[in-house]
Amino acid sequence: TGPVSSECLGNLLRIRLSAAYFEDKYLSFSVVDQSGIAWELDEAMASKCGYTVTYSNWSNIEFRASALSCHSHLEKDVFTVTIQIKASDTPDMKNAATHLKSASCHHGPWSLRELVCETNYMEVSISREVPQPVKDFIQGEYEDWTLAFPEAKAEEASIWQIVFHQPEEKKALLVSDAWSAGYGLNTTDTRVLLRVPYTAAQTQLVEAQGITFSTVRSSTFYKQQWMILMVDTAVACPVDGVDYANKTIIWTVPKYIQPLSAGATSFKDVLIEAGVDLHKLSAKEMASRKYVLSNDLNAITMKIPIGAEGGYYKTSVSSGQHGAKYTINPFLEHQWEDNKWGLTKHTIIKEIETPFEQVELAITNNSNLSARLMNVTVGMFFPDVELVNITIEGATIAVTEAVQHGYLTREIRYANGSKAYVIQVLFDAPSIKKEYMTADMRAYTLNVTLAFITHPTSETFAVPVITVSAVKDAVLPSARGFCDERNLYLIITRGNVDQNWLPFISDWPLTPEAAQKYNYSLRDNGTHLAISVPSLSSHVDYEDFRTSGIKTSLHLTLKDSITLANRRDFSVSCRLSPSDLIECLPNGTVVITAVKLVGLADLDTSLLVLRDRQCKPSLVTEKTATFKFSVNTCGTSRKFNSTTMIYENEVLYFRPGNDTPVYQLKFACSYAIKQTVDVRYESKKNPPPSIKPAFGALSLSLKLFKEKSYSDPYQESEYPVVKYLREALYFEVELLQPEDARLELNLDDCWATNSQSQDSFPQWPILINGCENSKDSYRTVFHKVNYSLRVKFPQHLKRFEVRMFTFVQGTTLLQE
Repeated sequence: TGPVSSECLGNLLRIRLSAAYFEDKYLSFSVVDQSGIAWELDEAMASKCGYTVTYSNWSNIEFRASALSCHSHLEKDVFTVTIQIKASDTPDMKNAATHLKSASCHHGPWSLRELVCETNYMEVSISREVPQPVKDFIQGEYEDWTLAFPEAKAEEASIWQIVFHQPEEKKALLVSDAWSAGYGLNTTDTRVLLRVPYTAAQTQLVEAQGITFSTVRSSTFYKQQWMILMVDTAVACPVDGVDYANKTIIWTVPKYIQPLSAGATSFKDVLIEAGVDLHKLSAKEMASRKYVLSNDLNAITMKIPIGAEGGYYKTSVSSGQHGAKYTINPFLEHQWEDNKWGLTKHTIIKEIETPFEQVELAITNNSNLSARLMNVTVGMFFPDVELVNITIEGATIAVTEAVQHGYLTREIRYANGSKAYVIQVLFDAPSIKKEYMTADMRAYTLNVTLAFITHPTSETFAVPVITVSAVKDAVLPSARGFCDERNLYLIITRGNVDQNWLPFISDWPLTPEAAQKYNYSLRDNGTHLAISVPSLSSHVDYEDFRTSGIKTSLHLTLKDSITLANRRDFSVSCRLSPSDLIECLPNGTVVITAVKLVGLADLDTSLLVLRDRQCKPSLVTEKTATFKFSVNTCGTSRKFNSTTMIYENEVLYFRPGNDTPVYQLKFACSYAIKQTVDVRYESKKNPPPSIKPAFGALSLSLKLFKEKSYSDPYQESEYPVVKYLREALYFEVELLQPEDARLELNLDDCWATNSQSQDSFPQWPILINGCENSKDSYRTVFHKVNYSLRVKFPQHLKRFEVRMFTFVQGTTLLQE
């Protein structure tokens, strides 16, 4: 049928435009008269000229024309209408495509009076041979009509004049004035026509049997040769009468209402027919659709189940909520005879739309776990819905741009005309929220908002889409721990679920600032979290004493940064040597540190004492107390054997009112007894020492340190070390064996390679004959080595600083 098709429907012509062809087009309609002039239609012209434009079933566009429309060409029983349709992609109608459609229809025999109630106008046409109004119809006074005649006679040059009768007044208008006021008046060889928009000024609302009608009571005058003829052009159309009960539409139309039945005393129904979309339905067809058409003494009733064949659902939006309305366009044709008019045909075209009903949308998660692909279907939707925007993490983007953000969208159409939308995005997309659930499961959450628009009403609504997929891919962090003489260490290998987990020690957040405050070490390179805590620290637990040492433990918990829920617990335990707690100085001073055991939660370290309870600690922390005293004080006892002198004391804790200690730490210091030894010696003149080149076994070490202070070397577990270009590297070379103070370590050559093999190429010299490489952009810097507790022989160490570099060939980075 092409983009434009036509259909004859009695005294109406219908022209339909294909929704697929004219979708998203801006349209204008014009009616072409017999002279070829195109008259562009607007709402006002359409309603007074007998034209109707509607957007029906899912954006289908329908144009209807009355047989007596302004520019219809009437010839016998055929009327012809020609329309021009312009379609453009822009509202200014530039570059519009023009479609011309002409159609002819047989209008059938006319009744004496024909009334048409269209959706945008009321129309009455009457045969020229009609009776005059009765005297008691308007205002109940015959003088109303007598006074109208002088007005008609006074305008002898006019062809038309119309007088409107209202309760308060009557108003006469010439044809030109009536036309300007929005009324349509016309005459043919046999008929007189009046067409009234529902919004016209002279319309009145009249109630009949509880149903409201829009009415116009008027007389139309025209001249025929030497006569002035007057025609009763009253018209009435129902504007309501639709109710809903038990999922059924109930449309009621009263019969024989004033002013259509004025002056008549007897009535007889001739024909009652009904249908949908201007197609009449037989009784059998109505029964198959479960329609019910009933006719009683005073009214005609049509019942239609909501959702029945003939109507359609369309999308509706109320307060931003998605819903639907059922729409059906029934019509009723009632023909009756009375003793005034003879045969009257009343055609009522009705657009019925049910109230808004919210519709829940199904959101189906069809994610492909093996492909790690979120796949969500949203729907069903009616064909009048279009997806336009997606809101991702607060940013609204057009559907056409969604792919640039990793989102694929596609539309699925079904055989019944409905459709759904599919949203696809990878699990690993930045906008997908990832959360650890339990064991080895992670939850991937898609949280977007889809924005839709309806056609042709341009209503908008949004659908939040939140779906969760559980995937067995969680890698939990793991840890290993160890100790040295002074510290406990935990090195945690990161998993893929702990990006937002925070380290806590005893419910105390271990932040970089807190670690610095307590002189702890905290390093995080993204893949590993390394923590070291001194053995004598307030966050270390002391669990028991044995001769082998004190069991110390460091407990660390990783917590969710938002909920602070415990996610993972790690601990390291070591034996602290008793010698680490006591220091016996040669001058007879003893320094002893007592620790609080976990089983004594109520122990106050400040109340710890020695045997002499007047001797109290000189330094107290939450878990330790340090005493410093002379061996001749604080109740210290002394005993001898053949070679040593032993001083003993105890650290004690008493609960108030109790002389039995609940805490007792015994300790002792031993000193060698002095001896006198006779030594005989004589001097001998030795030759001066000389240096001779020779071969020997040397034990060397090469270490990389973290800072210029050379106090914290990288441990084996921290390799490989990641550094940025030009970042400083601090190297230390140490002679380990032999420990001979007469030896001095000198470096000759030092070079870097691109692999672990010292003989591989390329190579770059860092030291040449003990000096820095003069060709280096950043020359090697030597650092002085001083004596310290760690460094007994400074001459056995060499320290130097090198700036980080990489090997390149041309502009290409060389890798092993």
